Amino acid sequence: MKVKLSDIIDALMSANQDSEYFLDKKTGSIEWVSDMAMTESEQQAVYDRLDAHGFYHLPTQYEIRDYDIMEDFTDTLSGSAHEKLASALRGRGAFRRFKDTVHHLGIAEQWYAFQDEAYRRKAVEWCEENEIDYEG
Repeated sequence: MKVKLSDIIDALMSANQDSEYFLDKKTGSIEWVSDMAMTESEQQAVYDRLDAHGFYHLPTQYEIRDYDIMEDFTDTLSGSAHEKLASALRGRGAFRRFKDTVHHLGIAEQWYAFQDEAYRRKAVEWCEENEIDYEG
């Protein structure tokens, strides 16, 4: 089975506290289960199908650690841009302040390219750790 790396990346980027993503071992498709958007019976149907086929559990948002990605990006900068983003990352509301500061500094394109590459690396690493062939 060969999976599309872009499908893995999309699932990682969509991860949140109310949902889980799985890779179906038989079909190679990404399966989504959401506590907020699905009924219990809909969730159970997906779980039953995955149990029958076998599956891999994709990393959760907590395993992805977006905060670390933001810190890593901040560390690539110097001067006032570094200081402003480092300050934005402190305390409650760090994600919103970080995003606002990135846009205010005019480096949003640079941030999104960095973030995309970080997710790509995480997807490749996950595939390799699980011995999954991928393309793209």
